[in-house]
Amino acid sequence: METKTGTAQGAVDGYLMADFPWYGLDQAFTGRRWLGSVAVSADGTVEHGSIGHGDEPSVKTETIDPEGLRFAVVVTVARRPGRRSADGLGVLEATSVSSAAWLAGSGLLSCTWPTHMERNLRQDWLDQQTAAAWDIADDLDGSAWSSLTLPVDGEPTPFHYRESEYGWVMAGAARGVHLGAYGRGMSAYGLGLSVVRDITTYEH
Repeated sequence: METKTGTAQGAVDGYLMADFPWYGLDQAFTGRRWLGSVAVSADGTVEHGSIGHGDEPSVKTETIDPEGLRFAVVVTVARRPGRRSADGLGVLEATSVSSAAWLAGSGLLSCTWPTHMERNLRQDWLDQQTAAAWDIADDLDGSAWSSLTLPVDGEPTPFHYRESEYGWVMAGAARGVHLGAYGRGMSAYGLGLSVVRDITTYEH
């Protein structure tokens, strides 16, 4: 089971605990950068996390109009083989590019749900859309995806890419990690990704 660290110093500490590099947009992006959340397994191993750029979406307030948001979030997922859980009672699946695609897809949904929807219907909608996002992420060679090549640490890198009414999602791989990204109001075309040199400089 995974838990997530929140914001403030706990978020920075979570990122510093990781045994893999974090990725964000490269230096061509000059706007605001902020920390998302980190997922940590029961044995304290950091599994994945996200780093945001631009506006910071929030599911805690209804005063923010998703239509006006402009952001890109990069999700870094550690490459892990299939392994036993910390309690020895279960097995954790190996991570893959599909894992990054699903995390990116569900991340986009969580911050762009229709604000006009009745509160008691939102969770049902989110559950249904998240399940659909997993099905799509599990079929990266399917017709829902196209190809997009972007620089990662300066090297041309292929990504699976898709757009929806909520924004865009992409997923690929880099050295030792799987990468996902999602955004809205910022075009994915022309973006570049690179290793974050100093995570403590990000806002939290």
